[in-house]
Amino acid sequence: MRTLRTTLRGAAVAAVAASLAAGAAVAALPATAAPSATDAGRAIAKTSVAKPGATSEAKEQKAKKPKVKKPKKAAADPDFGPNVTFIDQSWTTDQINTFLDSVNDEAEMSLGRHQVFFEPGTYGSAAGQDDPATATDIVNQTVGYYESISGLGAQPNAVQINGALHVEPVVGCPDRPWECAAPGSLNHFWRSMSNLAINPIQRPVGEDAARPFPAGVTEPHQMRWAVSQAAPMRRMDIQGSLTVFGRYGEFASGGYLANSRVAGTIATGSQQQWFTRNSEVGTWDGGVWNMVFSGVDGAPATDFGQDLGNGVKGVKTTFDNTPISREAPFLYRTGNGELAVFVPNARTDSSGTDWSTSAESGTSIGMDDFYVAREDVDDAASINAALADGKNLILTPGVYELDAALRVDRADTVVLGLGYASLTPTAGNSVLEIGDVAGVKVAGITADANVPESATLIKVGPEDASVSDPANPTTLTDVFVRVGGPWEGKAVTSIEVNSDHTLLDHIWAWRADHGQGVSWGGNTGAHGVVVNGDDVTATGLFVEHYQEEQTIWNGENGRTIFYQSEIPYDPPSQAAFMDGDRLGYASYRVADDVTRHEATGLGVYSFFNQGQDIRVESGIQAPTTPNVKFRSMTSVFLNGSGGINHIINNTGAPAVGSFASPQLIAYPPTS
Repeated sequence: MRTLRTTLRGAAVAAVAASLAAGAAVAALPATAAPSATDAGRAIAKTSVAKPGATSEAKEQKAKKPKVKKPKKAAADPDFGPNVTFIDQSWTTDQINTFLDSVNDEAEMSLGRHQVFFEPGTYGSAAGQDDPATATDIVNQTVGYYESISGLGAQPNAVQINGALHVEPVVGCPDRPWECAAPGSLNHFWRSMSNLAINPIQRPVGEDAARPFPAGVTEPHQMRWAVSQAAPMRRMDIQGSLTVFGRYGEFASGGYLANSRVAGTIATGSQQQWFTRNSEVGTWDGGVWNMVFSGVDGAPATDFGQDLGNGVKGVKTTFDNTPISREAPFLYRTGNGELAVFVPNARTDSSGTDWSTSAESGTSIGMDDFYVAREDVDDAASINAALADGKNLILTPGVYELDAALRVDRADTVVLGLGYASLTPTAGNSVLEIGDVAGVKVAGITADANVPESATLIKVGPEDASVSDPANPTTLTDVFVRVGGPWEGKAVTSIEVNSDHTLLDHIWAWRADHGQGVSWGGNTGAHGVVVNGDDVTATGLFVEHYQEEQTIWNGENGRTIFYQSEIPYDPPSQAAFMDGDRLGYASYRVADDVTRHEATGLGVYSFFNQGQDIRVESGIQAPTTPNVKFRSMTSVFLNGSGGINHIINNTGAPAVGSFASPQLIAYPPTS
C-alpha cells in the first residue's frame, strides 16, 4: 500500500489563501524540513517546523503584513491543488510581495514545492526605475528553493513586471561580505523563472535590507539571478541588464538561459560556467572557465584558449546556430481565456528567440487532453491509468512516491511538471519509462533515488528501441536527478537513453555531495547519463559526482554542446576509484567502437576531499579517430588533493595538487 504523506505546507498555503479571501492578516507559513538522518529512504513524512531563527518579534512583524484578496480563477481551470497560485491584477504590489515572501523560504532539501503564475497584465510601477533605492510600488522579492514563477501570456511581454524577481548569494559575513565568497551561490539550485517581461528595478528586501552591506543592491536597470545548477531562465524578456553573480564576487557555478532576450549587459563576474541557447543579448561581460553560446544573437566571438594578455586565456565558445532545439512546453491563456499548454516544434539550425504560439510554431493542447495529478491524490496506478487512456500529464508541485514507473507508451505525449514536481521510487523501480515511440516531451520534473536501489531512474526507450523521428525528437527539458540529498538513495544509472534522435536540453544528474544519506557506501550511483541511441543531442548537460563514468556515450553520431561535471569528492582511496588498471574514471566517456561523435565546451573539475592523493588519468576518454571530435575543453583543480592528469586521453596539461585550469582547444589536434 502506498504511504500517504501529509501536505502541511500546501495545506497552510491554502489556509492562508482562504484567510486572505476573508480579509484576515497574512501569517507566516510553516517551513518544511528535509527528512532527518533517521528518516533514510522511502519512509518520508512532511513535517511542519518553526522557521530557523524565528523570533516572536519577527512573527509579529510577519503577522502585520498587508491583507491580500484572493484572486478569482477562471471557471474552466482545473484544480491544481494548494501548491499552485494564480496572481492577477487585482493584487496590489504589497500583496504580491507579501505572498512571494511566504513561499520563498523552503530549505535546500525541503519537500515543499511551489508554482506561481502571473495572469496577463502589468504589475508594479516603472516610475522609480532610474533610482531603485527610492522606487515605490514595485514587485520586488527573492526566489527560493523549489519555486517556479511563470507568466501565463502567449508572449513574455503579456506579463509585464516592473521590479525584480531575484536570487542573492548566501551572506556568510554581513560585516565584510567580500571576504566570504563561499558558499555564495554554489548551492542555489532548484528554482526557475519563465515567460515574463521584467523592467529591472531591484532593491534589497527583508533582513538583507538592514545589513550594513546589503547583497540585494544592483545598478539601476539591472536584476540579479545568482544561481548554480537546475535554475533555468526561459522565455524571458529582461528589459535591462542581468547579473548572474553576487554583489561582492561570491562564487556561483553553472547557469542556463534559453529563448530569452536581455536588452542590456549580462555580467558574469565570478560565475564559473554558463550556457546560453537561442537567445538575444546586448553585451556579454566576463567568464571564468567555460562560457558557451549556441544560436545567440549578440554573443561574443569565440576566444577559448586564446591569449588575451596578462596571462589571461579566453573561455568563450560560440555557435552561430543550434543544430537541433525544442523549447519547453508551457501553460498559457488562450484568446478565449482558457488555459492550454503550448508545445513548440523542434527547430534545426536556428538562432535567436522564438516566442510565437502560432500553429506553424507548435501545437496548443487544451486542458481536456491533460490529466492533472496531485501528490495528495494520485499514485503510480492512477497516473498510469490516465496515460493509458491517452491523456497528457501535468504533475502539480509535490513529491510523488511511486511503486511503479510512470509508463509513457503513446507518441507525442506531453509530461509537464510544475514547481519542481518530484518523483521517487519506493520499490526499486524506475520513476519514468518511455516506450518505443517518438515525439514524447518531458519537462520540469525532478527524480529522487530511494531505497531499495533502482537500476535506472529514467529510461528513454526500451533497450531494443527502433522508433524515432529526427523532425520530432523525444525531448527531455529541465529534467533533474538526485541520488541522495533529501534522503538516502541508490540508483545504478540515473538516465538511460535508448531511443535514437533524443534531445536532452538542460539536464542535471547529481549524486549528492551533501545532504542526507551521503557517503561513498550510502548514496551509490555508477553513472549519471548513459546514451545508447544514435543521433542523440545534448544541449546543456550537467553530470556530477557519480562513482564511475559520469556520462557514457555508446551511440553513434552523438553531439554535446556544453558539458559541466565534477568527479566525485569522496572516493576513500585510489583503489576504490579505479577503472581496471586505469587511474580513476573519466567523466565523459565515448565508447571505443564509436566512429562519429562531437562535443564542445566541456569542463571537468576535481575536488577529492578525503585527504588521499587520488588521480583521474583523464577527464575525457574517447577513441582517437578523425570523426570523434572535441573542442573547447578544460580541467579544473578546485581544492583538496590529487587531481586530473590529462584533459582527454593522454593529452592536455595536468590539474593536480594546486589550483589550475589547463585548456585544450581541439582534439584530435588540428593541423
